[in-house]
Amino acid sequence: MHRKKNAPAADAPPECRPDLDRERRLGFAEVIYCPGKSDAQLRAAATALFQAHRNVLATRATPEQAALLCALDPAARHNAAGRVVWLRRDRTIRGRGPVLVISAGSCDVPVAEEAAVTAEVMGNRVERLYDVGVAGLHRLMDRRAELERAAVIIVVAGMEGALPSVVGGLVAAPVIAVPTSIGYGTSFAGLTPLLAMLNSCAPGVTVVNIDNGFGAGYAASRINRAPTKPIHGKMNDL
Repeated sequence: MHRKKNAPAADAPPECRPDLDRERRLGFAEVIYCPGKSDAQLRAAATALFQAHRNVLATRATPEQAALLCALDPAARHNAAGRVVWLRRDRTIRGRGPVLVISAGSCDVPVAEEAAVTAEVMGNRVERLYDVGVAGLHRLMDRRAELERAAVIIVVAGMEGALPSVVGGLVAAPVIAVPTSIGYGTSFAGLTPLLAMLNSCAPGVTVVNIDNGFGAGYAASRINRAPTKPIHGKMNDL
């Protein structure tokens, strides 16, 4: 039986209080952030959320944490590259169009996969386009059809972080830029691409934190979500 209230399990650690009402408020269940959690905390949080919701996501899981989570439910799956574990019992597509996840290099794929799986579990059709960075720009230009049909585009890049500006200058869709910590010394563990993306000359590029594929996937899902009820009021009412 699904628990509807924020009541922890009887054997749950006292510091573990999953927010079982978050899906009603925000449209998606609380996401489990795995680093720093003990096995008991992780087990308690996942058990409560798996029971209460059809779709659940856990991020930054180690292989050992992933094994623990997957043992709790036979429907749980693990994406090792993105370090995410998820349940996706409800496969309804709620997005208005595809979310395209682009990575500049193959080293950026772990962050890109975190973004892609997040968007998928939240009810989007996701397409991937990897290793198309500016050092070989023809690889991106050869895929213009995919760029143009996307409803939202997530661009993941390290080094100098130039790719989101290029994509932002080619498409009308919202572009979410994700700087990664990939790069040589003066990349400063992602600070250089972060600042480059914040200073993008392409208008409307939105930037999330360094290596935050989850945040990008979540934001893309909110942008892409088809409205479930009419929006009342008009601009001239303001």
